[in-house]
Amino acid sequence: MALEISISVERWPIAGTFTISRGSKTEAAVVICTLTDGPFIGRGECVPYARYGESLESVCAEIEALRGALTNGATRDDLPALLKAGAARNAVDCALWDLEAKRSGTSVVALAGLAPLRELTTAVTVSFGEAEAMAASARNFADRPVIKVKVGGDNDAARIAAVAAAAPASRIILDANEGWTDANIIENMLAAAKAGAVLIEQPLPAGKDAILSRIPHPVPICADESAHGTEDLSALIGRYDSINIKLDKTGGLTEALHMQRTARALGFGVMVGCMVGTSLAMAPAMLVAQDADFVDLDGPLILKEDRAPGLVFEGSRVFPPSRNLWG
Repeated sequence: MALEISISVERWPIAGTFTISRGSKTEAAVVICTLTDGPFIGRGECVPYARYGESLESVCAEIEALRGALTNGATRDDLPALLKAGAARNAVDCALWDLEAKRSGTSVVALAGLAPLRELTTAVTVSFGEAEAMAASARNFADRPVIKVKVGGDNDAARIAAVAAAAPASRIILDANEGWTDANIIENMLAAAKAGAVLIEQPLPAGKDAILSRIPHPVPICADESAHGTEDLSALIGRYDSINIKLDKTGGLTEALHMQRTARALGFGVMVGCMVGTSLAMAPAMLVAQDADFVDLDGPLILKEDRAPGLVFEGSRVFPPSRNLWG
């Protein structure tokens, strides 16, 4: 029986509005790749990201262009030669992992040679806004172990201080989404250190971050937009202390696992993050996150409603996916 390939777009409303320094959104628009081989079904979810030149249409077209290759037996190992790293390759790669596990009657965890998955503690996110509003949001999360705070605008020092005061027992990660400049980075980093922040994500625009090798890091700095795949890592040495691995950047679980191993060998800390999507997108990332210093897989918690079955969250604890979700 020939492999069947299905591509679909789903829209999941966000609970309220999700805002970063680049803009706001009220829904998560995701692309699902479904591979069907008789009774066996593999699925992968991705989130097209305009920052990287992606759209729903372009990602669907990229997956569609693989139809012939997949029907003819293309494997995960073939994907890098067929499709650039990004959201489309992520959906196909994860669908192939899932399908392989279903066909073989085993799990993706076993196929990847990993130990059984354990529950993890994820960060929860405070959207970008005025200092008072962000402090109010942080106060609602004051019992959570880790809070990720979106910054990247004027007067970030006030935002940082307000959030830290509102959640004094939480570890604070600051995510500037490339929103700081050479002119304000030292001031903002000192404010972050004073507030006790534990990590700063991507303070400067990718490709415009040379100053990071010349200034102190009173708080460790994590590369996000500057770190897509394994090939980026060597250029980040001396500028960044950690990297944020997201499957929508790496092009799937296969490259994410390779990138994680290489990052550790080079001495980087590791964070595993996500775009705003459903549990189907978070499930593969749970495998990479087992060895992460920071886990940011709260995408489903930002939605008004997650898919069912989905990951199980208890506060900030997230549990391994069931086989009927993925893997």
